[in-house]
Parts: sequence; structure tokens; C-alpha cells
Amino acid sequence: MENQEEVSVLNDLLHITNDRIQGFAKVEGKIWEKYPDVKKDYDRIITQSKIMKNELIDLIKENGGEASDSASVAGTLHRTWIDIKNSFTVGNIEESTLENVIFGENAAVDAYQNAIDKGNLSEKSLDIVFEQLKHIKDSYHQFQGISNYKNKD
Repeated sequence: MENQEEVSVLNDLLHITNDRIQGFAKVEGKIWEKYPDVKKDYDRIITQSKIMKNELIDLIKENGGEASDSASVAGTLHRTWIDIKNSFTVGNIEESTLENVIFGENAAVDAYQNAIDKGNLSEKSLDIVFEQLKHIKDSYHQFQGISNYKNKD
């Protein structure tokens, strides 16, 4: 039973990670034209997200579970809402996209922190999830910094 709870938490984090990967795929080309200096960092974040995904799948399997390797319904709805919002956006789509990336990264930080706080993770899973949370926080701060820099313009 304990493993079931851990597998459930890890699958939730897998959904969040898949949401991030799909969300970043939608960003491709929207921000980077205006902020080309962050393209290298973006590529690093995508690569790191894919590594995180594989780590979560491995942990789920190690705990006797089956990875639910899809995006979350909430994430899919959020991306659809963003597409609709951007279709009606007059002005700077890059700014709107950047705000959505920051919102998504903040939501991922909260989800990871909640998973850690629940206390349903083994020591090995906890170590990996803590490390992944660090990467997500770094990404969040990086995009927040871009937003702050942009607002000085």
C-alpha cells in the first residue's frame, strides 16, 4: 500500500513534468526571437526536463508501478486556454508567453513542494525529487529574471 501512494505521487510529478515539456514546446520560437540569448538555457531546460521524466519513470517502475506517461488534464486545458488567449492578444505575444511560462514554472514548484511535504516518498525518491525541484526553481528564477529585465525596457 505504501508503494501505491509513492507511485501515485511520482505519477503526479510525471504529469507535471510532461506538462512542462509540452508547454516549453509551445514556447519554441515565440520568446527566442526577441530574447535569443536565452535559447541555450532553454535547450538546457528541455534536456533537463526529459532527464527528469526518465528519472520519474524509473522510480515508478522500481516501486512496482506503471508510469502514466501523459500530460495532465489541467495542463492540457491550460495550454488550450493560452492558445485561445494568445489568439486574441493585441500587442506583445512574447510578453504573454513569458508570463505563462513563469506561471507554469511556479505551479510546478508548488506541486513538487507539495509532493515533498506529503511525506509519501522513500529516501531515494525524495533525493531525486528534491534535485528536480531545484532545477525547476532555477528555471522559474531564470524566466522571472527575463521578465524583470524586460520590464526595465
